[in-house]
Amino acid sequence: MSSTFGEIFRIHTFGESHGGGVGVVIDGCPPRIPVGLTQIQHELDRRRPGQSEIVTPRKEADAVEILSGLHEGLTLGTPIALLVRNTDQRPAAYEEMAATYRPSHADFTYDAKFGIRAPTGGGRASARETIGRVAAAAVARQVLDTYHPGIEILAWVKSIQHLEAAVDPATVTAATIESNMVRTGDPAMVDPMIELIKTVRGEGNSVGGVIECVIRGCPAGLGEPVFDKLEADLAKAMLSLPATKGFEIGSGFAGTRLTGREHNDAFRMVDGKIRTTTNHSGGIQGGISNGENILFRVAFKPTATIMSPQQTVTACGENTELEGRGRHDACVLPRAVPIVEAMAVLVLTDHLLRQRSLARG
Repeated sequence: MSSTFGEIFRIHTFGESHGGGVGVVIDGCPPRIPVGLTQIQHELDRRRPGQSEIVTPRKEADAVEILSGLHEGLTLGTPIALLVRNTDQRPAAYEEMAATYRPSHADFTYDAKFGIRAPTGGGRASARETIGRVAAAAVARQVLDTYHPGIEILAWVKSIQHLEAAVDPATVTAATIESNMVRTGDPAMVDPMIELIKTVRGEGNSVGGVIECVIRGCPAGLGEPVFDKLEADLAKAMLSLPATKGFEIGSGFAGTRLTGREHNDAFRMVDGKIRTTTNHSGGIQGGISNGENILFRVAFKPTATIMSPQQTVTACGENTELEGRGRHDACVLPRAVPIVEAMAVLVLTDHLLRQRSLARG
């Protein structure tokens, strides 16, 4: 099973949802980068369960422990190990699932691949695995701030089912996004989205939606053609997240309805720098960043676990019915916002270090 991501700034996540803990080992982090426990914990607090009335009530402090790789607040250049222990485990809630496949979960496919699985909470397929990603990205963020200060990565809930937020990627702020529990950048859509999630949860159902993300201040020149194009690595990063089903960048699928004359981003000189008059490319051309804002969207399906009876089969091949158990989000999007940001940070950090190694060569 591949649990490693990145080329130079490389991370390896470990742990199951209801095991002893989850975490990450970071390899390739440069030395003498200032990193504090508070910075890492802040990001984990943004994705932890139980943070509001519209997310899973599982009570986990997600307190991070730094096991190696730092000394007096500075990275050593050696592997960094970060651990978060699981404390609110309830394996009894998953006893029925041990022999029955949950619809649209990874239960059947893990059995088909490995012949064994961790049935409690989904094991490695659980979104709890993303703790390691978020913790690693908090370290990566300090690498970006050290080598290229000014890069800003912000994600927000663009839509939930039929509700769509109106957000300007060029001006939206972290304060606006974090000011509401749904993490949308449109204040007018906060209450409607919250009410939709509450209504659907009360019906024993779930909803999905789209998260949009902007990267501002990214320098031109990041990306490794032909197979490690910047948008290709961003797509892989986002689609590796649980519950994701789609990725588009710039004009995305809507761009197919334009002509080349309408879609091309014309160049112009502004204050001695090459800029584009439009940004249908989403800040990346030929797989390489062009210095404009990088804008992409990630589609998340409705949460697979619903508190309603569904048709399924047992591991022995018998038809049966299963109703959801345990504690789950009726909509994953509010907690997925910092995870999308984390994966974007990891991709940018890795490509920035790859570009620096190229320049030195």
